[in-house]
Amino acid sequence: MSAGVLLINLGSPDSPSVGDVRRYLREFLMDGRVIDTPWPLRAAIVHGCILPFRPKESAHAYQSVWTTEGSPLIATCQRVQAQLQKRAGIPVELAMRYQNPSIEVALGKLANQNVEQLLLIPMFPHYAMSSYETAVERVKELLAQHALRMTLTVQPPYYEAPDYISALAGSAADYLNDGYDHLLFSFHGVPERQIKKADPTGCHCLKTRNCCEASSPAHATCYRAQCFKTVKAFVSQANIPAIKYSIAFQSRLGRDPWLAPSTEDELQRLARASVKRLLVICPAFVADCLETIEEIGIRGRKVFLEAGGKDFVRIPCLNGHSLWLTALENMTMPFLEKYQSRDMIGSRDG
Repeated sequence: MSAGVLLINLGSPDSPSVGDVRRYLREFLMDGRVIDTPWPLRAAIVHGCILPFRPKESAHAYQSVWTTEGSPLIATCQRVQAQLQKRAGIPVELAMRYQNPSIEVALGKLANQNVEQLLLIPMFPHYAMSSYETAVERVKELLAQHALRMTLTVQPPYYEAPDYISALAGSAADYLNDGYDHLLFSFHGVPERQIKKADPTGCHCLKTRNCCEASSPAHATCYRAQCFKTVKAFVSQANIPAIKYSIAFQSRLGRDPWLAPSTEDELQRLARASVKRLLVICPAFVADCLETIEEIGIRGRKVFLEAGGKDFVRIPCLNGHSLWLTALENMTMPFLEKYQSRDMIGSRDG
């Protein structure tokens, strides 16, 4: 049996032009797991309230982060793909949930290499219906739609896996060692309704103030609880005192309640609380992208400094850090060992 790996991330426009950004936003926002309302209402929101105005603003933001290689997210993920393929010694392809490189093209490339056993690694450490879930389900849909004979194994969320936490701590070590007043963990936000929808018990998430601290089967699909567990594991490994860190959620869209506090509010609060040297880390993103480079590194910095802060430092994402590559390689090892052992048994039986 031939084994292969598919890495999947969220996506990026093909270019920072208004037209390409509009196409990207349309596909992204019309996903029912991103804006999880009935189709007619979702279409009205996207086509009536967002697409007439947002693409121009977003195109300007993308232009501020675009590189000679193109989208920083895609360029970084392509380098990670190449390095993982070299380390694992099997076919590794990269896909984006929206736009290019597409899932269909990536699956076609794997099929052409006779891959029959496929390990899907979502490049989202935490479970959320608008990232991890939509990516996994779309891969399943396309495998069935194209009748591809691949047995799919999905890497579970790895929000507190030792390799992932070690990679996070290792990538942040030099910044922490330079000294700081406060460390802010900024996670991508999600609407509170999506946290409740993902609760299989229907009676745990966001029912009490400390719901994430109480043990529950709901935590297997609770983005908020998983974010908190990432922070708990990180501060334990990096020896961060409780008084020197806080958690916030960025990228709010719309008027419905989202996870709080918002990153913008927290940046202002910290500056007004006399925090001078602030470090910001974004553990939900494994590769730098618009949300980390522009939203945090440019706009977030401006918010903090204008509120009275003095020194703002954004810690880069894992990107191609050697410890992150090792974590990805270690995710593939049990999968490879499983199918290699089957091949050996099959050859002996033959």
